[in-house]
Amino acid sequence: MKEFKHFINGEYVASASGKTFENRCPVDNSLIGMIHEAGEAEVDAAVRAAKAALKGPWSKLTQAQRTDLLNKVADRINERFDEFLEAECRDTGKPRSIASHIDIPRGAANFKAFSETLANHPTEAFRMDTPDGKGALNVGHRTPKGVVAVISPWNLPLLLMTFKVGPALACGNTVVVKPSEETPATTTLLGEVMNECGVPAGVFNVVHGFGPQSAGEFLTTHPLVNAITFTGETRTGEAIMRAASVGLRNISMECGGKNPGIVFADCDIEKAVEGTMRSAFVNCGQVCLGTERVYVERPVFEKFLSRMKEEVAKLKLGRPEDKEANFGPLVSLEHRDKVKYYYDLAREEGATVEIGGGIPDMGAELNDGAWIEPTIWTGLSDDARVIREEIFGPCCHIRPFDTEDEAIALANDTDYGLACAIWTENSARAVRVAEQMEVGLAWVNSWFLRDLRTSFGGAKQSGIGREGGVHGLEFYTETKNICIKL
Repeated sequence: MKEFKHFINGEYVASASGKTFENRCPVDNSLIGMIHEAGEAEVDAAVRAAKAALKGPWSKLTQAQRTDLLNKVADRINERFDEFLEAECRDTGKPRSIASHIDIPRGAANFKAFSETLANHPTEAFRMDTPDGKGALNVGHRTPKGVVAVISPWNLPLLLMTFKVGPALACGNTVVVKPSEETPATTTLLGEVMNECGVPAGVFNVVHGFGPQSAGEFLTTHPLVNAITFTGETRTGEAIMRAASVGLRNISMECGGKNPGIVFADCDIEKAVEGTMRSAFVNCGQVCLGTERVYVERPVFEKFLSRMKEEVAKLKLGRPEDKEANFGPLVSLEHRDKVKYYYDLAREEGATVEIGGGIPDMGAELNDGAWIEPTIWTGLSDDARVIREEIFGPCCHIRPFDTEDEAIALANDTDYGLACAIWTENSARAVRVAEQMEVGLAWVNSWFLRDLRTSFGGAKQSGIGREGGVHGLEFYTETKNICIKL
């Protein structure tokens, strides 16, 4: 049985209190190991180690040296690919075919991508006139923000954690990571890689636990934390914002979504079906950018719905190691209960269940796991809770529309604004509609197509700030203007 300890100042340490909690595999609910729960003492030690590291050897490295070190981290993750893959699949239950192509390689690539972005981004300089005629020169200079608290989610544990840790370290910060209590494995394993690559002690720290009255609260309220970056549900984000207001700490948040897909009659129908199948059902629907509301122009509504049902019926549920499987369980039984609640609510609200809607029979070996059926509904009213609230499961509601303006209004009728997917072969319409969407990311004839140089973040209740590429530099650094009188 595995033991998941904290990683503080370059060492794995147990909780002084002796408190632990279980880590279970969602495939069959088997016990993976015990996770140490951090108290205030462990969080304080981690933050102080990160603070001290800002004045140690880490601060003496040049940008090129930091880049070389982070490239080694990326390479070492890939060298230990199978270990990271096994850990991720055990924690999440997702098929290896997915995790091996997305989670692990992209989790490693984040260290290289953001180092290269920083190395190639210029600072600003302005020459100005002065009354004596000699002038002055203004030069921009970026410095690390300091200690960055990283609160990462369970749906893409390694990828979304390194999406924050990569740029934070590239900019010279130190980090204390609080991974989800559901998925501690790859974040814990990364501590070994940091030591193997020679990252100075205290630069990368990990504490385990929950939110309120546990590691999450202790970390976000710690006075020596300079900035907080968070991915998770909006309600938790609001609590973190309140904590960050004490001391006016910087925050960057990517929160919930109720993302729309818009399918116009002039689209390539097979391309739209393939894309929507991915956006609604990949990772068992546990993707913040996923599509839970699909609006289809009436002339192709029946055809699109029929094709979606055909493709959902082909999804193969199975263990991560099953090469034929492309659909895994939800992350936990607790989350399965939440998603199943919405499945039952959909019926109460008058939905037609086109396919799915229940818990599958997976056989004696797997029935204790967090399995649920991929589901499509039609017939719900626009004010139904299933339409308004984020479910974060493998489901979508498909509704017809008649005009472009109606589609835009329906898509924007939500408290969230993270992403959308637009399917049309009319380029003018694509641009016109995308510009009117109240979201941070608008895809046209694609989904989850990401260039790490571009901005990432949400509008409305889907988040605050932008990360990715040069946009992340604004969060992970302080810009200082140096004015030199000539």
